[in-house]
Order: sequence, then C-alpha cells, then structure tokens
Amino acid sequence: MTSFGDRLSDSWQRYGHLCVGIDPHNYLLDIWELEHSAAGAREFSLRVLDACVGVAGVIKPQVSFFERFGSAGFSALETLLARASDAEVLVIADAKRGDIGSTMDGYANAWLSPESALSSDALTVAPYLGVASLEGMVEIAEANERGLFVLGVTSNPEAVTIQSARLTDSAESVSAHVIRAVRELARADTSPDAVSSVGVVIGASTDIGAYGLSDADLQGMPILAPGFGAQGASVRDARSRFGKASSTLIVAQSRSILESGRDGVADAVRREANEVAEAFV
Repeated sequence: MTSFGDRLSDSWQRYGHLCVGIDPHNYLLDIWELEHSAAGAREFSLRVLDACVGVAGVIKPQVSFFERFGSAGFSALETLLARASDAEVLVIADAKRGDIGSTMDGYANAWLSPESALSSDALTVAPYLGVASLEGMVEIAEANERGLFVLGVTSNPEAVTIQSARLTDSAESVSAHVIRAVRELARADTSPDAVSSVGVVIGASTDIGAYGLSDADLQGMPILAPGFGAQGASVRDARSRFGKASSTLIVAQSRSILESGRDGVADAVRREANEVAEAFV
C-alpha cells in the first residue's frame, strides 16, 4: 500500500485531474428514468462508475443521497465503494463529518478503516469545531493510508459571513486561518516534495485572494474544487484561478456530466476528461 497522496498523484498521471461527482438527486433519477429509491441510486451510481473506469480516476459520491434511503441506501453505497475499489478508482466520500474526540474517531473508523463496509480512499470533513478536533482523524487516516479533505472556502453564499470574518488578534480571515492550520497538519504527514494526504475543499468559483490567501498557502496539498461545469466555473480558468497550486487540483464535476442521462454519461465523462486534460497542458 502507498499513501493516499501518492495514489492520487499516480491517478493524475494516468487519467488527469477530473473527479466525477455521483449525486443521485431525484431530478437526475427522473432524467435517467430510475425510481426514487435505493435501487435507483444503486443503478445510477454503478452506471456512472462504469463510465469512469479507464477515463477518470476519482469519483465523489455525495453520501446524503444514499443515506436518505436508510439501510438500503447505505447498502447501495457499499456496493459502489466495493466496485470502485475493484476497478482501482479512487473514492472521496463526500460526507462532511465534523465532531470532537471519540465521536470523530468513530467517523474515521467508519469511513477510513479497511475493515469497514464504508471504507473509502478519502473523506470530506468540517473543521468548524476547531482544526485541532481533526488531529485524531488525521492520525487514523495516516495509519490506514487514507486521505482527508477539510472544508476551507466553500462557494455557497450562506458561508461567506463566517468564512470571511476576521480574527480579532490577527485580522486573518477565518477560512485563511483554517487552511493554514490544515497545511501544518498536512506538512506533518508527508515529505516536502510529495503531495499530502490531507487536503482542502475550495469552491471552484472562489476568489481566494478575497480571503487573504495565495497559491503559496495551498501548494503541496490536494485541492478538491467542486463547482466546475453546471455551477458556473470554467475548467479553462482552473490554472489562472489557482496558480501554481493548480498542479494538485481535483476538478470536481457533477451535474454537467450526470444530466447527460444513462445513454450519454459515458460520452460526457470522456468529453469532460478531455477538456480538463487540455486545460492542464
């Protein structure tokens, strides 16, 4: 086994920087002519995975759209995770877990332990109970050679008030404080020249400079950037937005691919993978 950062670097070399979101919204199940059920979510997700194999190296299932169907939904998700592992497609479980102490350790063991049916290559986590609350999860992730993506600057408008607020002792924005603290955690788990297994989530349409951040603050960490495609951010702008840090960017796309329907999803994945590849030349 190798670290998540190393596996991610290998995936970029083989398949490029596209990450395909798997979000079985009801309206997407309708487009795909599938039931609003765990069975519908299962068929939807496995068809998307099949379209990614050999084309895109990373998928990001949104856990809530499986969780809403209870135990049957989790069973569908478990099937997806197992099939992705067999196909050597990396999985970032988009669960955004955040808590403290033993509770956070429980989440870590659920999503990052190889013995768990929910075992994933990486997990999204929330830092707003304090970045230090993630230290135990970082240790568990490192021990299991898995990764974490910590919410840094999100693109939803409700987040701006909190994430752009300034600390009284330094005038640093809250999000900049979080990202720099996460970078310290990231440095602890990797050599200076390697890609860390601890990364951050930054919305693709975000102006990082408005939060007091530069590309130097992000270098060496994988950056999960949702919001390309249907949410308005252009893949062509990825390198200019993230500068030198774009070399570790994960270009996450969902609706622009999934709205193509069951008959068009394979072509859509190939199209977006080619567009991402061209943007990173």
